[in-house]
Amino acid sequence: MNRILRRRKKLRAYIPAEVEDADEDDEILPDDFAELTFFQTGREFESTYTSHSYTKKEQEKLSEYESFDYLSPQSDSYQDWLRTASVQVEWDRWLMMGLIGFAVGVVGWLLHQFIDLISETKFSVAGRMIVEGNFGVAWIFTIGYSMLFVLVSASLVVFFRPSAGGSGMPELIGFLNGSRIRKVFSFKTMIIKFLSCVCAVGSGLPIGPEGPMIHLGGLVGAGLSQLKSDTFKIKLPILEKFRNPKDRRDFINAGVGAGVSAAFGSPVGGLLFAMEEVASFWSIKQSWMTFFCCMVSTATTDLFNSAFDGFKYAGEFGAFKEDKYIIFQVKRGISINLVAFIPSIILGIIGGILGAFFTFLNVKIRRYRSSVMKRIKNKRWKTACKIAEPVLIMAIMATISVFLPAAFPCTPFRCRLDTDTSSPQCLTDRRHPLHLEPNVQLYTCEAGVNINYNDTTVFYNRSYSQVATLMFVTGEEAIKHLLSRNTHLEFDFGPLIAILVIYFLLSCWSSGTSVASGLVVPMLLIGSLYGRIVGRIMVHMFGIHRAGYWTWIDPGAFALIGSASFFAGVSRLTMSLTVIMMEITNDVQFLLCIMTAVIIAKWVGDTITHSLYHALMEMKCIPFLNWEPVILHNKKDNVSIELFTAGQIMAKNPLILRSRERVADIAKLLLNCQHCGFPIVKEVEGTEIVCGIIKRPELNLIMLQEDLFESNEASPVDVPVLDYQQFIEAPKHLEKPNEGPVKEALEKYCHDEKYNDLYIDLAHYYGQSPICVPESYSLYRVYALFRTLGLRHLIVTDTSNRISGIITRKDLMGHSLEERLEPFVKDALKSEMKVTGDITQELDNNNIRDTTQELKDNASGTTQELKDNAGDTTQELGDNAGDS
Repeated sequence: MNRILRRRKKLRAYIPAEVEDADEDDEILPDDFAELTFFQTGREFESTYTSHSYTKKEQEKLSEYESFDYLSPQSDSYQDWLRTASVQVEWDRWLMMGLIGFAVGVVGWLLHQFIDLISETKFSVAGRMIVEGNFGVAWIFTIGYSMLFVLVSASLVVFFRPSAGGSGMPELIGFLNGSRIRKVFSFKTMIIKFLSCVCAVGSGLPIGPEGPMIHLGGLVGAGLSQLKSDTFKIKLPILEKFRNPKDRRDFINAGVGAGVSAAFGSPVGGLLFAMEEVASFWSIKQSWMTFFCCMVSTATTDLFNSAFDGFKYAGEFGAFKEDKYIIFQVKRGISINLVAFIPSIILGIIGGILGAFFTFLNVKIRRYRSSVMKRIKNKRWKTACKIAEPVLIMAIMATISVFLPAAFPCTPFRCRLDTDTSSPQCLTDRRHPLHLEPNVQLYTCEAGVNINYNDTTVFYNRSYSQVATLMFVTGEEAIKHLLSRNTHLEFDFGPLIAILVIYFLLSCWSSGTSVASGLVVPMLLIGSLYGRIVGRIMVHMFGIHRAGYWTWIDPGAFALIGSASFFAGVSRLTMSLTVIMMEITNDVQFLLCIMTAVIIAKWVGDTITHSLYHALMEMKCIPFLNWEPVILHNKKDNVSIELFTAGQIMAKNPLILRSRERVADIAKLLLNCQHCGFPIVKEVEGTEIVCGIIKRPELNLIMLQEDLFESNEASPVDVPVLDYQQFIEAPKHLEKPNEGPVKEALEKYCHDEKYNDLYIDLAHYYGQSPICVPESYSLYRVYALFRTLGLRHLIVTDTSNRISGIITRKDLMGHSLEERLEPFVKDALKSEMKVTGDITQELDNNNIRDTTQELKDNASGTTQELKDNAGDTTQELGDNAGDS
């Protein structure tokens, strides 16, 4: 049969023009949103060890997302395509990884250069105005300059590509987990994402560029590996073998790791982030290639940073300076001891609690924003509100950054010429054990008098503004100030607490607006603030120690641990976060303290809420299979999934097809259902045996090709076949059930009687390697199959290999498992209790038998001992009588 199929002529498929999809609007809300309590469990306030509760309306939106397989279908069409594809070699795959890494590195360098250019211009101009005392002019300039860029950023997202807003991380994770999310990897999304992120972060919004940079890395990986663009209708006829689901997803994974590397200068952290957070399917070979991609990305970014400063050639091409490629370098290490783990644990607890509250509040704000947008019926007003929201936040942030420093007094410091009596706060140089940083912000404070002494300039009676040092700079500069060492008294409690509250609330509010934004810089800054507060408390309690056993009591060291703990409390990252913190600070001495705080923060956060990215996926109703399923009975009793079988959750009596079907029958089947997978059966000795599976997109494309239809008398050689490449290049709208040209064609086939006598031979197109399991197959192993193989459908058969049901990815989500297994949970628990009772009874019986036997043995031993004693006594009496 295969030889006959391969002799058929190839048919060039008719593919209708793709219709541009409307972008997703606001996240859908439950109908009873107003009736939900603020801290209602099972919604935003839920432990990681519980399944998210979806309303009926949310479940409807959840069902709109289609899944896709990780591996290509093992059909005759696919095998013919493999025979004609290029020889499987490795050099081209490594070359593509290198190209992706280089391109991501260039994108990351450009992103940071534009952001620095915009932000430095704002702060330098406004700073001069403030020094001159022109507060009103400085405020007007800061407000106008910042709001202009935010207006551009929001307008780009709202008018041209709404899906480019936010960080893109929930969509990225959902896609790599197996859910098909439209418009996430288009060239238009990439351009809008880049421009919006540059304008929003450069303007001074309390957000960061790292999240968008990770998404941009995935976009580069998707675009370069496929060498085609649906936006520009470009398709290069090279490296076509990479145009399959597995390779595309692997290159996107590598691009994500390269994005992290370009954002942080952290190649190992990028690899671990891709493996820990976004990847659902991993291999050792993928690790090697992703590591190479991350290495190239970091090297490219560092190379351009060495040669250019603000787009100006610095003349040091190839000189990798530590102050450029280590973002938050800690230049002085401190020895620690065992006692340092106590405040590390405390910071971990604080990070877990605050991180969970940040996640909870962020999702609540997003839901409230969606409810407000839902009430606005006028489209123009809705658009205006989406643009106005980030502009309003920027106005608040700019006003605070200009005027808040004036609410706190200047902090004086002086340097005496006699080093023995120097003030503990000294700004001469780092020869003093304690000092202030040389780049603190003076704001309107006294600049002091310069005194030359032995060719050394000393500032006398100088003062600075603590709030301006942290607020009137970029987020990255503020983090550097907070992480600085031997600056115990640089920041007081008042400024730290005020900025912590302001930044916490505004960054939480900003992250869900209609701009491309990330949260890494805000998370590090918030953690550094409360870490510095804990450090100041330690200094206040135990004093300043310049040497000896207690030198680790340094507020800068606690700021480092606090930043890692809050990052972990929000994201729940562990391995990758620890390595990233090491690579961006170069402070290995505090590795164990950071690891302790990170794991404590994760444990605490997991008991309160889901991680931020997973909570956003749940809010956006993006299907996701976690590493381990969670099933609760009565919302409290954890039930082992191994107690159940595939037959208990399968959808029974699935719709099936035969390898040769009437055109009209297939058309009616597709029109009357929304299913996306159809098992193929063949009759063997009067029994229908499963032999394959075919997906709806393939069926839709086949049904549009009337040249494939054949009569009963037609010879297989006379009918042309479709090449697998045409299935790969088919437009995305063919995946939708019954829309556009597909629906028109199917309705025609149903109403025209001539199609009752025409057939389609599906033998060349269906996948011949369907995964089938018996009804008694362990549900835990079913879940493992979906996670490890990236399955979309799993066929369930009876003992005679006849199809009895089918399982999809969405059937294995937590809420679906709990719903379907509810009738069986009590029986499973009863069986478990019965087994436990039987074991207990058996142990009791064994104990009774052992005790009885022991008593008998003791009794026998006692009787024998008495007999022996009696015999000895009689013998002794007889001997005594004889002697007498």
